[in-house]
Amino acid sequence: MFRRTALDDDFWDELEESLIVADVGAVTTMELLDTLRDSANDEGVKEPVQVRAMLRDEMIRRLREASGDGVLSDDADTAVLVVGVNGAGKTTSIAKLAHTSKANDQKVILAAADTFRAGAIEQIQVWGERVGVDVIAHQAGGDPGAVTFDALEAAKARQANLVIIDTAGRLHTQTNLMDELKKVRGVVARQAGDFEQRVLLVIDGTTGQNGLSQARAFTEAVECDGVILTKLDGTARGGIVLAIAGELGLPVLFIGTGETLDDLAVFDPDEFVDALLPETAAEVQD
Repeated sequence: MFRRTALDDDFWDELEESLIVADVGAVTTMELLDTLRDSANDEGVKEPVQVRAMLRDEMIRRLREASGDGVLSDDADTAVLVVGVNGAGKTTSIAKLAHTSKANDQKVILAAADTFRAGAIEQIQVWGERVGVDVIAHQAGGDPGAVTFDALEAAKARQANLVIIDTAGRLHTQTNLMDELKKVRGVVARQAGDFEQRVLLVIDGTTGQNGLSQARAFTEAVECDGVILTKLDGTARGGIVLAIAGELGLPVLFIGTGETLDDLAVFDPDEFVDALLPETAAEVQD
């Protein structure tokens, strides 16, 4: 596309289609195109290859604006509520985050507050054993708020640095799910004490705009602070990161790139854009 010789309507149409296919989303795509057209006109750009460099710069700028600096810090005791639909990779992401934090000399406690999904408690207990961190759990079908309460009290008593709270991803209706999450969020607000409070949203990177729609419901219900984007190891549709930043106003904090505990990368806008739209030899020379 960028090897075309003319900066004509066909080029802009093809660029629009490419961004949509890459899951950038319709709203963010049109904003990007409007910005690029205006910049190209203002700077007298005539060649598609020049637009390519401008697109890279604009992507990086937008992702840096939605910065996650300070959302999570090793210097502050933090209670993290992790939300997202079932199947997005929530529990695995929690295990990876616990593993990374423990490697940074933090004392971590996990709360098995997804008491509704069959096997969810056992799953997080297995991960807790693998990582080597304590898991606070009740019986299946129990009150997730009570689990959260006990986990926060245990964290204070055991002088933990990080509490990570798993939550249900699906109940009988979305209304029930969101009401339950609000209750758990309220328990965290009341019982966190000196712990900073954060809500992280796990999104499956392969679900595209459907995942974005689901994410809106979670952000409206519990005011998310950032995103863990999973399952980007085998897809070229990573443009959803731009949609998350642009349409939800949320920073992507981590990217899950595989199934092992070490497959959690801190999100870096420059590296991400390099992977999504690598520099050409001409750009590197410039």
